[in-house]
Amino acid sequence: MRIHVEAHDPKSLAVDLLVVPVFKGAKRLSGAAAGLDKASGGMLADLMVQEKFEGKHGEHVSLRTMGKLGATKVLLIGAGEKPLSEMEARKLAALTTGLARRNRAKTVAFLLPDGLAAPLAEMAEAVTEGAILGDYRFFKYKDKELKEYAENAIDSFGIVTPGGKKDVAAAEKGIRLGEICSRATILARGLVNEPASEMTPERLVHAAQAIAKANPKRISIKVHDEKALKEMKAGGILAVAKGSDEPPYLVHLTYKPAKKARKKVAIVGKGITFDSGGLSLKPSESMEDMKIDMAGCAAMLGVMSALAELAPDVEVHGISGICENMPSGKATRPGDIIRTMSGKTIEILNTDAEGRVTLADTLHYAVQLGVDHIVDMATLTGACMVALGQEVAGVMSNDRKLAKRLLDAAASEGELLWELPLTEEYRDLMKAHQADLKNISGTRYGGAITAGLFLEEFVGKTSWAHIDLAGPAWAEKNTVPHQPRGATGFGVRTMIEFVQDL
Repeated sequence: MRIHVEAHDPKSLAVDLLVVPVFKGAKRLSGAAAGLDKASGGMLADLMVQEKFEGKHGEHVSLRTMGKLGATKVLLIGAGEKPLSEMEARKLAALTTGLARRNRAKTVAFLLPDGLAAPLAEMAEAVTEGAILGDYRFFKYKDKELKEYAENAIDSFGIVTPGGKKDVAAAEKGIRLGEICSRATILARGLVNEPASEMTPERLVHAAQAIAKANPKRISIKVHDEKALKEMKAGGILAVAKGSDEPPYLVHLTYKPAKKARKKVAIVGKGITFDSGGLSLKPSESMEDMKIDMAGCAAMLGVMSALAELAPDVEVHGISGICENMPSGKATRPGDIIRTMSGKTIEILNTDAEGRVTLADTLHYAVQLGVDHIVDMATLTGACMVALGQEVAGVMSNDRKLAKRLLDAAASEGELLWELPLTEEYRDLMKAHQADLKNISGTRYGGAITAGLFLEEFVGKTSWAHIDLAGPAWAEKNTVPHQPRGATGFGVRTMIEFVQDL
């Protein structure tokens, strides 16, 4: 699907489907929409009356123009309350692509209404993201659906602007950024959607290598294999990987800008390609979607894939400990004590709390790089889902300014993020009797926070934030139009915005 700016008079646009957002409670059409209605001989206004169209978000009605306009069909779609926000624009564009496919429309134009809550470039970016992400489906293993999806593809999606040179330039800038962010998000979605039998640790490493290969001038990669991990004394990653036949890796991608870097940041992603729970075996129904346990790593890879094109003046390190958590006669046992890369010891009381154990090594590795900030993304705790639900990620940080930057970046990109405290009174819950730390608190309460406190033990004084994306990494239902069922790529756009803001 080609996204582009349409600066022509919308009355003469020769497209299959012209989409006209209408605000809630509007008694009559205004701006360019009023011009369309006049040219159609009042057909649009009549349609609103006949269908009792109120402009509620997502409400839609359509008609054939009978040659009175350039477009074959006009779709009126409810835009909700005025002004139109970036989040609502993203949703409307995603709904539009679904409706266009249903109507077998190959060419679509989306009319930006008067009354926007953000600058034109940001609105064009949001519409672009909504259109591309809403149109995404993972049909690789469904031949019939894949064929139908290809046959009904939308060829072009035009964003109709007021038409001045300044407006066109702003919209083009927004479209370019939206396309980059969408491609990065889709890369992450594709990695997570693959079954664990396909997306093994080795193949996830290959995905990281492909990113570096595609951008050799700006991105380099180091892959530390099992032998290297033993030499590095990465006891956390090695302990989790012991039960699997798949060898573990630590991947380190580095983006370096052409200019002097303003900041140096590490993005750490949890990379468990399948989590059975180890010897503390999960129930089978809790294991069905555990291919998603590398969603943090996938999000990190999505971000790294976009950096060469975006060219921020920030040095970015993408790091992940990649392995499987499986049961076998070789597997780490409850009660075992392991020594991590930092030298700190962990008593393993539950092998299903494995992500924090691998992150102990990868966070310490990131600290040694001397970065200004570390942000880790991990599908870490069911407790965070209990607290915040399936669409909101939790963020915890030892740096209030860093947390605020992440919250602002998430709000800008329409990803839901909520700050949880690192409550000092809970810290003793993670102390072990025979080791420095234990990997579970031993209480059913505050599990997301105690996991955050555990991770904080491995970052020292470095500015750090932890994003627990256990809930929003995977969509059980298509409740948000631009996040169809399956992997969402949550965190990619937030982290791109964060890096750009730095």
